[in-house]
Amino acid sequence: MKNIAVIFAGGVGSRMENASKPKQFLEIDNKPIIIHTIEKFEKCKMIDAISIACHKSYIDSLNNLLVKYNIKKVKWVVEGGETGQLSIFNAVDAIKRTHDIDENVIVLIHDGVRPAIDEKLILENIVTARTYGNSITVAKAIETMFVSYDHDQIDELLSRDNIYLARAPQTFFLNELYKLHLSEMEKESKNNIDSCSIFHKYGKKLNFITGKSSNIKITTYEDYYIYKALYELEEKRKRDEILS
Repeated sequence: MKNIAVIFAGGVGSRMENASKPKQFLEIDNKPIIIHTIEKFEKCKMIDAISIACHKSYIDSLNNLLVKYNIKKVKWVVEGGETGQLSIFNAVDAIKRTHDIDENVIVLIHDGVRPAIDEKLILENIVTARTYGNSITVAKAIETMFVSYDHDQIDELLSRDNIYLARAPQTFFLNELYKLHLSEMEKESKNNIDSCSIFHKYGKKLNFITGKSSNIKITTYEDYYIYKALYELEEKRKRDEILS
């Protein structure tokens, strides 16, 4: 039984205005965000391998970073696709080519710009997926949620008690994940927000676990500085523990 992480980092960071490079290659503490993310899976004993979909212009840079930071578990670095869905498919397809008949491979899909994940969440995803068939990381809604159909006024208020935000990892068995992604490819459907949306579209029951609110995706400069503050706080906590 293998557990393989898929990290997709094929975007160019269009919402991170004026950035000199894709957001996944911006640095925090002199280390690219993508490496912060990869290292969480690299250090987890239950992760056997990693497949990465990277923007084609940065594949060489990423490979150099993998050497620099002594990353050993990355077995595939493939070109990212036009959308996040296509990037995920490319990374999953690379795995599928070498695990064609293995029914026991678990795939954990994770954003390259979601570095606040911890080992506990990775392990919970693996256990839940192997027990119930899949696992979606979520965060509980903590603010008022509403629907606006014309984007001008509030049409419907939703009870936040029943609202969860889908995050990552999203964890599935390889064969089922590949099959549903391939079905979407054959229909020329390529803009699904994430893999759990595809599973839901095909009527699959989805199981979820609740992660920390700090497990944010770095999309804007505001997100960048929020994570930077969280990172610095965690590093200070570690130093204080050593000194105490």
